[in-house]
Amino acid sequence: MCEHDKTKKQINFNMRISKILLLLLVTFSLSNCAQDTKTPWKNLIKGNTLDGWNIKGGKALYEVEDGIIIGTTVSNTPNTFLTSNKMYGDFILELDFLVNPHMNSGIQIRSNSLPEYKKGRVHGYQVEIDPSERAWSGGIFDEARRGWLNDLEDNTPAKKAFKQNEWNTYRIEAIGDTIKTWVNGTPAAHLVDNMTQTGFIGLQVHSIGKGKPGSQIKWKNVRVIDENVRKYATKSPIPVVSKRNTLTKTEKADGWKMLWDGKSTKGWRGAKLTEFPKKGWLIKNGILTVLPSGGAESAAGGDIVTTELYGDFEFKVDFKLTPGANSGIKYYVDTEINKGPGSSIGLEYQILDDALHPDAKKGNHEGSRTVCSLYDLIQADVNKPIKPIGEWNTAYIISKNNHVEHWLNGVKVLEYERKSKNFLKLVSESKYKKWKGFGMLDKGQLLLQDHGDRVSFRNIKVKTL
Repeated sequence: MCEHDKTKKQINFNMRISKILLLLLVTFSLSNCAQDTKTPWKNLIKGNTLDGWNIKGGKALYEVEDGIIIGTTVSNTPNTFLTSNKMYGDFILELDFLVNPHMNSGIQIRSNSLPEYKKGRVHGYQVEIDPSERAWSGGIFDEARRGWLNDLEDNTPAKKAFKQNEWNTYRIEAIGDTIKTWVNGTPAAHLVDNMTQTGFIGLQVHSIGKGKPGSQIKWKNVRVIDENVRKYATKSPIPVVSKRNTLTKTEKADGWKMLWDGKSTKGWRGAKLTEFPKKGWLIKNGILTVLPSGGAESAAGGDIVTTELYGDFEFKVDFKLTPGANSGIKYYVDTEINKGPGSSIGLEYQILDDALHPDAKKGNHEGSRTVCSLYDLIQADVNKPIKPIGEWNTAYIISKNNHVEHWLNGVKVLEYERKSKNFLKLVSESKYKKWKGFGMLDKGQLLLQDHGDRVSFRNIKVKTL
């Protein structure tokens, strides 16, 4: 065969290979397009309008141009949020943003604005937009509540993924108790925390105080999946940051300590024992649970108390009720009182299924045995933000200079003056009148009650004042 024929044959072969490769490429592209078309994305920007959104907080400016939402800073106004009218539970959110390098911003997810919480202040999870040298873009901050939950201090690839003065893309997956984020395709945060399971999506323009106004942040291609979400979820190689039975950096700086480590019985004992009960309580997966035993008061494993005494203190714990359950958190407990049947004696933050348990309709003072009340003495606010049975609630108690407050899920539901004349009068009219000096201790133990119903606890924390 002559060289000319060989060359011609080679060219024909190369052309056939090129056609095959082109056909494969087109087929692959069409397949991807078809797959993306089937993905149930919903666009959250409706043309050049802010339909489906509303503004909360401050007075920063929001407008839409060519399908791009533009937020502009205004002096002397607090943080401003453009929030979705719709509330989202499980979802996948993708969006692009372009931020002024001198600004700070964020994407609110599962966030809320409630009249009873700091007069409607926006609060909840925020995926940080941080163009500063710290470079924590994609980290998870808890706006107006607990501060940083998952920063990027140790995630160098994610810190480097953010592009200054360019459009950046976020992917945010909130499924169950897990939140994951990506910055320009690079895994950033992976948080397990279920303080809030549903809320709005929000675009933040951060307050600049008295600074010069006019800085802008822009968002485009804002889209969400909120159906069959797990089907479209992405696996993340970033190690999980679990907020179960751990302290945030802010809490550590404020002097909080874990009162239970999530795995052992250290720091606790039976109220009428020298050690932790051998039955009646279950420790599993970082959750401390009273096992059901027929509803009797302290008849199975019995109450458990701290091995330390507390005077002025702050106390936080998550609790979860089962249908018809009864339990309680007691403070200023003296286990030397009432060594007979029943529970140890102390002031009690009531834990109860008000709808099903008959105790809700009992008590010497109307409503004083309902959930969050000072048991048998003072009724909690009837509009308390209790979550449905089976979901986690957060109880918070602060006692300082004999002023005591009960809180539920970030909202104050009750307060009183311990040792005051009014307090002593209430005691004299209650079941506690037979206990001399009830509620008057300067220091006492903290107690979790066994009332024979299944109730779970976690994230047990204390701060001495």
